[in-house]
Amino acid sequence: MRATKHASARSIRARGLVLGIPLALVAVGVLVCLAFALLPESGDRGDAGAVVPAAASVAATGPSTPPETAAPADPTPPAASPSATGPTPSATATPSPSATPTPRPSTPTATRTTAAPSASAATGGAGAAAAAPATASLAGRIKPGTNYQGVATSYDAADGNGACSFGPSGDLMIAAMNHTDYESSKACGASVLVRAANGASITVRIVNDCPLPCAPGQLDLSHEAFSKLAELSVGRLPITWTVLSPGTAPNTMSVRYKTGSSQWWCGIQVIGHRNPVAALEVQAGGGWRQLTRTDYNYFLSPDGSGCGGPIRVTDVYGEQLTVDGLAVKPDVVQPTRVQFARH
Repeated sequence: MRATKHASARSIRARGLVLGIPLALVAVGVLVCLAFALLPESGDRGDAGAVVPAAASVAATGPSTPPETAAPADPTPPAASPSATGPTPSATATPSPSATPTPRPSTPTATRTTAAPSASAATGGAGAAAAAPATASLAGRIKPGTNYQGVATSYDAADGNGACSFGPSGDLMIAAMNHTDYESSKACGASVLVRAANGASITVRIVNDCPLPCAPGQLDLSHEAFSKLAELSVGRLPITWTVLSPGTAPNTMSVRYKTGSSQWWCGIQVIGHRNPVAALEVQAGGGWRQLTRTDYNYFLSPDGSGCGGPIRVTDVYGEQLTVDGLAVKPDVVQPTRVQFARH
C-alpha cells in the first residue's frame, strides 16, 4: 500500500513539471509579443492617429517647391500695343463743323457749298467742296472771263421787263442777248461788260432775248445803255463784251414761284443772283432732281415733285446754294439769306 502511494506522488510531480514547462514557454512568448507590440514603428503618425508611410511623410512635411521642369511665371505683363494705349489722331483732331452746334437761321434757311471751279476762276464763299461739272459745261455758250466780239444795236426797253420774266426794272442799264447765246435763258441775269472801239464802256444786265436775225455775239442794248457808248443814230456799233461777277449785286438772291404753282405743278425762278444760274434742283424721292429750264427763265416741275421743298441752285462757277423753308406762294418774291460769291 505504501509502495503504491509513493509511486503516485512522484508521478504527479513529474506530470506537473512536464506541464509547467510549456506554460512557462507560452508566457514568455506572450511577453515577447507584447514587447514587440510596444516598440515604435519606423514611420510617424498623423494627426488622426493613423500611421503614415515614411515616403508619404517625407512628401507631406518637405518644403513645397515647384517641379524642376516647370518654367517660372513671367511677372512682367505683355507690353500693350501703342494703338491700344496711345491717343488716336481723332481724339486730338479739331472737331468737324458737324460736331459743333451752330445757330440755325430763321426760315427760310440756306446753306452754301462750293464745287471746284475752273483753273482760271477764283474761289469764294464758305462751304465744303462738292463734286460738280466743270465751269465750262455749266456756263454753256457764254463763259466768264472770255472776250466775245459782236455788234451792238438798240431797242426801246420800256419798263425793263423782257423774256427773262424778271419784271419791271428801275435800272435800264439792260440788254437783250442774241437768241443763240441766250441759250434757253441761260444768259438771264448775267452782268456783261460792253466795250466800244472808241474806248467807252458800260455794264448791262441781260433781261431779254433778241430773236433771229440777231447774230451770235450781238447785244441789243436799251436806248439808255447804247447812248452811253455812242449816238443812237449810229445804229450798229462794233463791240467786245465779257461776262462779269459783279460786286454790286444784291446782298441776297430771291426765289419766286410762277403764277398757278401748287403742290401738283410749279415753276421756280431765281432773282437777283450775282452770277448766271446754271442749274436748279429740288429735293424729291430722297435725292436731288434737276428741273428743266424754259425760255422764259422758270424751272418747271410738271408733276409737282419738290414743290415747296428745299431748292438747290448752282451758278456757272459751280457754287451751290441750298434754300429751304419757302412755301409755294405764286408770284411772290421770297428773299433768301444767301448770295453767290464774287469771282
